[in-house]
Amino acid sequence: MSATAAGDGPWLDDAAGRLVRPFTVSNGRTRPTVALDLLSQVMATGATPLGYLGPEHAQALDLCRAPVPVAEVAAHLKLPVAVTKVLLADLVDCGALTTKPPAFHHTPTDRALLEAVLDGLRRQL
Repeated sequence: MSATAAGDGPWLDDAAGRLVRPFTVSNGRTRPTVALDLLSQVMATGATPLGYLGPEHAQALDLCRAPVPVAEVAAHLKLPVAVTKVLLADLVDCGALTTKPPAFHHTPTDRALLEAVLDGLRRQL
């Protein structure tokens, strides 16, 4: 059994996995202060965050050098989306990130789009 050093990223154990519970990363908070969708784009502003932010905040900020969806940030951080949204909201609140709602090229209830999806599903079955 080997564990990485405290400063070497997330605390991991080869057998047990992550040694820190995900919601301790967000201090138990489950609701972000900013409305974020899974497909919302987040991007670093270049502003330096004031005050202490945890290592996960720094990792998230590093991932957001170019526009990236919230779901992708969560996947890279290996954290639940709810926790990732709280971390990203912290970074938005301190001015280090900016958000953009997802751009849909089609209306989600567009009949032609829904029929195309249904046809594709039928072909798979």
